[in-house]
Amino acid sequence: MKHTSRRMQFPLVLILTGLVLATFGPSWAMQPPLSAGTLNADLSALVGSRDAVMVAAPDGTVLADIHADQLCVPASILKVLTSLAALHYLGSDYRYPTEFYMDKNNDLKIKGYGDPLLVSERIQPVARQLARRVSAVRDLILDATYFKTPIVIPGRGESLEPYDAPNGALCVNFNTVAFERRDGRWVSGEPQTPLLPSVLPKVQASGLTSGRITLAGDSREAIVYAGELLCHFLAEAGMSVEGRILQGRVDLQHDTLLWRHQSPDQLSDIIANLLEFSNNFIANQLMLTMGAQAYGPPATVEKGLKALWSYYHQELGITDGHIAEASGISRDNRISARIMIQLLDRFQPHHQLMRHNGRHWYKTGHLKGIRTQAGYLVGNAGQLYRYVVMVNTPGKTTRPILRVIERALP
Repeated sequence: MKHTSRRMQFPLVLILTGLVLATFGPSWAMQPPLSAGTLNADLSALVGSRDAVMVAAPDGTVLADIHADQLCVPASILKVLTSLAALHYLGSDYRYPTEFYMDKNNDLKIKGYGDPLLVSERIQPVARQLARRVSAVRDLILDATYFKTPIVIPGRGESLEPYDAPNGALCVNFNTVAFERRDGRWVSGEPQTPLLPSVLPKVQASGLTSGRITLAGDSREAIVYAGELLCHFLAEAGMSVEGRILQGRVDLQHDTLLWRHQSPDQLSDIIANLLEFSNNFIANQLMLTMGAQAYGPPATVEKGLKALWSYYHQELGITDGHIAEASGISRDNRISARIMIQLLDRFQPHHQLMRHNGRHWYKTGHLKGIRTQAGYLVGNAGQLYRYVVMVNTPGKTTRPILRVIERALP
């Protein structure tokens, strides 16, 4: 028998497939479009009275809306709103400045503007640049007056956990330090950062043998830590700091601007870090910065919240809900699933700043008894479905709800 060539087999397969589809219908070959209400029925047994779910198709069609207008505790998915507001007030290419001045007494003054990513990896090259300009200084004077202290973030506790790290205009390493006990000695938990002698008492008092704790229980402690770390890298770069570490302020009339450093991280990079690691410190640094941008320095919590509320009400046209701070750590935050879908719609051009896993671009939120997730599910043709799951029932998780949603969406 003469064999049919591969070129001839291909149209034959198409013809046979068409005949089967015509006879039996397409249900076995492709998933039919999901209709509004179908998903509600599948999810109804999983969503409690205190929970909320909403799913929207790429064209905006609502596919599920269980308790979608109920105000829930959002936890860290609130950071989507914070990111949007920061982009609005600051712009995606905004870079945080840090200024360096010399005064008539040969003191080096450093003025901070709230850079949330002023970490060891960024400080070391800054110190090298300064050492090329100046070989020795007397005192190191740190100016953190761009943020008004004390800064009281609603919901922030006084624990040593990093999520409780306080905010400030001149902070390093998120106001935290990593450490471990090795061969009977306390050492740094990260190679790029020294374990400074001044922090050892608090490390020892923590009762931990390794981990990361916040050291900045007050503004003075934050300034000392930032100053000592800067001194370490300045000395490493060859600059001598002969005097003390002091808290003060720049005199713009008499001090000489030595260098205005621009952060290598633009706002879009900072937001990617915020959403990837759910960093509460970064979220509230952004809130304070946008408040100062909108209403003038010094930055205050009141100005930051005013900026957030103004964006929420005037730019987005949303009237429901309550915003207590920017990170989601406060249980006084309240938002509905329908509002979150609206935020996701606005954030969609920036969705690739979110964490990515499989078909999901997403942000999660965790508080005791609270589990939330909001994001985008990628369809077969690359289209984005928007979804919000807010579980406010203690003991329950988002996982079974998300599995149903993922199975249902083509």
